Amino acid sequence: MNPQSKIYIPGHRGMAGSAIKRNLESKGYHNIITRTHSELDLTNQQTVNNFFETQRPEYVFLAAAKVGGILANSTYPAEFIYDNLMIEANVIHAAYNYGVKKLLFLGSSCIYPRLAPQPLKESYLLTGELEVTNEAYAVAKIAGIRMCKHYNQQYGTNFISVMPTNLYGPCDNYNLETSHVMAALIRKFHEAKMNDELQVVVWGTGAPRREFLHVDDMADACVYLMENYDASDVGEFVNIGVGEDVTIRDLAGLIRDIVGYEGEIVYDTTKPDGTPQKLLDVSRLRKLGWEARISLEDGIKQAYEWYQVKTKPI
Repeated sequence: MNPQSKIYIPGHRGMAGSAIKRNLESKGYHNIITRTHSELDLTNQQTVNNFFETQRPEYVFLAAAKVGGILANSTYPAEFIYDNLMIEANVIHAAYNYGVKKLLFLGSSCIYPRLAPQPLKESYLLTGELEVTNEAYAVAKIAGIRMCKHYNQQYGTNFISVMPTNLYGPCDNYNLETSHVMAALIRKFHEAKMNDELQVVVWGTGAPRREFLHVDDMADACVYLMENYDASDVGEFVNIGVGEDVTIRDLAGLIRDIVGYEGEIVYDTTKPDGTPQKLLDVSRLRKLGWEARISLEDGIKQAYEWYQVKTKPI
């Protein structure tokens, strides 16, 4: 890519897509194409084809997806598999049809088997049963990875896939029904502090371990890989993470301290824990020359500051 390259970011208003846009702009890329959902429905093949035919993007960062936490995935599995399959199939196929030079597909660490050895190596894909609470989303993301692989194989395209770990940061979703654990806990502790509540309820036992990557680090890795990694290089996709994890119990304690909440944390063990552990092996990424820079504590502080600004009453 160069500063004049025509770059399209499906999902530019989401947490991942907006971070990629910020990162590109900070590095001098300004020929960036964006469309909102109302302007371009990515689940509609004809409208996607029309868009690619008229706009002819050279590079694509496919960040658009229907995402959510355990509750959302368990409640709307049909929507999670349908919407994500349609989005990735339409965009990837149009990228091939209209000569996109390079595409980056954003997957998710939930693609790995529920009980795969830790840390999760890229080679563990499809070696065991998926976590039932997010199976629909995972199956769709696996299809996207394999679609890129097979288009490269048959058509000689340069479509790469990356697998970020759990993301947090600016533009995260703080709706308690659809959010991931980090955003949900930040909101819960903040509201409990504001309302002088005596306790905060956290789903599950607190024992599962999770790895968290600040979305700005994720974006920097994506742009770095787009510039330095090709589909013909090692492996069909690359994990993006920090290589360290934390228990949900320790995460809750850290967020409580950053928010300044002094009440009790109660664990609702009737609610599901999800996968016991999801720690990515990031050795492939490090060999390619990239490592995360934002610490978990600093990242949570930034995320909480953003949340306070965005939720402050007018």
